[in-house]
Amino acid sequence: MRFIILVLLFVGFISCKSENPTEKKSFSEVEIQVLLQDSLLNVRALEIDNQGNFGFATSNGEIGGKDYKWGEYPDEGLPETALKTYKITHDTITPNIRSIAVTDKAAFILSIGSPALLYKASDSLKLVYKETHPKAFYDSIDFWNDNEGIAIGDPTDDCMSIIITRDGGSTWNKLSCDDLPKAKDGEAAFAASDTNIAIIGDHTWVATGGKASRVMYSPDKGETWEVFETPIIQGKETRGMYSIDFYDEQHGFAIGGDYTKSNDTLNNKIRTTDGGKTWHVVANGKGPGYRSCVQYVPNSDAQELVAIGFKGIDYSNDAGNSWNHLSDEGFYTIRFLNDSVAYAAGNKRIAKLNFK
Repeated sequence: MRFIILVLLFVGFISCKSENPTEKKSFSEVEIQVLLQDSLLNVRALEIDNQGNFGFATSNGEIGGKDYKWGEYPDEGLPETALKTYKITHDTITPNIRSIAVTDKAAFILSIGSPALLYKASDSLKLVYKETHPKAFYDSIDFWNDNEGIAIGDPTDDCMSIIITRDGGSTWNKLSCDDLPKAKDGEAAFAASDTNIAIIGDHTWVATGGKASRVMYSPDKGETWEVFETPIIQGKETRGMYSIDFYDEQHGFAIGGDYTKSNDTLNNKIRTTDGGKTWHVVANGKGPGYRSCVQYVPNSDAQELVAIGFKGIDYSNDAGNSWNHLSDEGFYTIRFLNDSVAYAAGNKRIAKLNFK
């Protein structure tokens, strides 16, 4: 195992807030500053912590961190300021990592496929959960607080796979299907951008996709669950919600479509204003087609959204009713540092985005 100068590691920045959060603004362009470009780079796992440090992991088993302590690993004599990653291997397996979560105490790295591997990185890198079911496939991970977290995956039985920790990520337990809504035929999730889970306080929303695309909801940090239907396009394995985000307990947005028909704009953008109980199609036949990630712009009163995918970057300042295509540059996932700066990652590169 060795450090590889491939991926920019956790970088610290100071977050700033809008002087007037209620003032309506509109972005008309995005400046893209490429931070790292490499032909072997493929990143769908990206996260920013409370201090503004961001980190990510790759499909080639690499994790990185600067100003965030992943653990004590040999650096092969590289200077401390060097950009480097640490490559994870498990037996002969190089994990394909699609999900990251960070707390104030640790970082968590979750791979797709079987065996599913979940690592906790603090003073050391430790495997804290392994699932060998042949259908194991985890899509996303998030935390309510430093002690309690959740990861979701495709069904291995007759419900979505959900694992939960209550002890800071040291141990994880899989919920019984007796305690979860039953999955429909062909219902699963997409490991496209690590945004299948949205958390506001104790409230949790999980977006499923495929032949059925619904929203699972828990008001109490995963203790109890119910499920809500959505009108997003579904019915085939490649359709449904690919990303969900909530601004507050009432306002949420989800986007997706069919990645094999990426220009189609019908029924691929939905919005809720009642906490996810009911969803409505917006901008039908207009705006972006398939996108893998959507995020609310901070301090925007649930009005501003940015959606990205391999077909480009789109922006709305009216809660998704209309959209402005800002760039053809493609990314898989995005996280906002503040209300005008974000970091995005995708195929062959990671970039800083300045919205203007």
